[in-house]
Amino acid sequence: MEEATSIWDNIRTGLEFKLIDIGGHSISMYNVVVVLCLFIVLKILVKSFEKIVRHKISENSLTDNGKAHAIVQIGKYIIYVIGFVLAIEAFGFNTTTLIISSSALFVGLGFGLQEAFRDLISGIILLFEGDVLIGDVIEMDNGIVGVVKKINLRTSMLRTRDGITMIVPNSQLINDRVINWSNSNKLTRFNVKVGVAYGSDVELVKKLLLESAEELDTVSEQIKPFVRFIDFGESSLDFEIYFWTEEVWRIENSKSELRFSIDRKFRENNISIPFPQRDLHFKSKDFPIND
Repeated sequence: MEEATSIWDNIRTGLEFKLIDIGGHSISMYNVVVVLCLFIVLKILVKSFEKIVRHKISENSLTDNGKAHAIVQIGKYIIYVIGFVLAIEAFGFNTTTLIISSSALFVGLGFGLQEAFRDLISGIILLFEGDVLIGDVIEMDNGIVGVVKKINLRTSMLRTRDGITMIVPNSQLINDRVINWSNSNKLTRFNVKVGVAYGSDVELVKKLLLESAEELDTVSEQIKPFVRFIDFGESSLDFEIYFWTEEVWRIENSKSELRFSIDRKFRENNISIPFPQRDLHFKSKDFPIND
C-alpha cells in the first residue's frame, strides 16, 4: 500500500512539474499530458466522423464522392477549431481574455491577410454549395481545362490534360467565370465545323456527317447527332455537326477522331474541302513616259 502511494506521489509530482512561465502563467506537465490526450481524441473523432459519413452516404446510395468529401472537410475543420479552443483552455489560458487582448493584432492580420481570408471564405462556400466537386471537369477563365482532384479551405488542386497539377486559390473558382463541364445529366453537347466546296451535294454532305458522328463510340445514343447548314461562306458552304457525349475529359480526342472520319468519307465520295480563295483583278492603264 505504501509502495502504491509512493508511486502515485511521484506521478503527481511529475505532473505538477512546471515547464515554462508565460506572462506569469505556469505550464506544467499535467497541461501537456492533457493536450496530448486531447490531440489523440481529436484524431480518433476525425477518423470516426469520416467513416460514419462515408458509410451513411453509401447506405443512401449517394455515391457523389465530391459531396462526401465536402461534408468530411467541413466536419474536420469544425472539430479542429473546437480542439484548438479546448487545448488553449487545457493550458490554463482564458480564451475570452486572449481574444480581447489580441483584437488589435487580429485587425492588423486581417488587413495583411485579406486575400487569404477571401480564399478561406470562398473555400467554405465551395464546400457548402457543392457547385464544384471532386472529379468535376472545369474550364477556367483563362481557358485551362482540368479535373478537380482536391478542394481544401484555401486552395483547390486541378490536374490538366497535360498531367500538370495546378494549385488554384478558391476565390478564383468563386469570382471568375468557370465552366463546369460535369453537369447533372452528364451529357454535354459539342460541335465540329466543316466547309465544303460550292456545288457539292448538300444532302450527301449531311448524310456523311451524321454517319461519321454516329460511328464514334464516345457519341451518346440517347440524343442523336444533327447537322446545321450554317452559312454560305466566302469560299465554302459551311456546316456544323452537333453531338452529345459523356466523355468530356477526352473531348478533343473525340473531335479529332470525328474530323479524321469526315475527311475520309469526303474523299471517298469526291467532296472537297476548299481553301480560302481571293480573286485579284488588274486594270491596265497607260502612264506617260518622261523622256
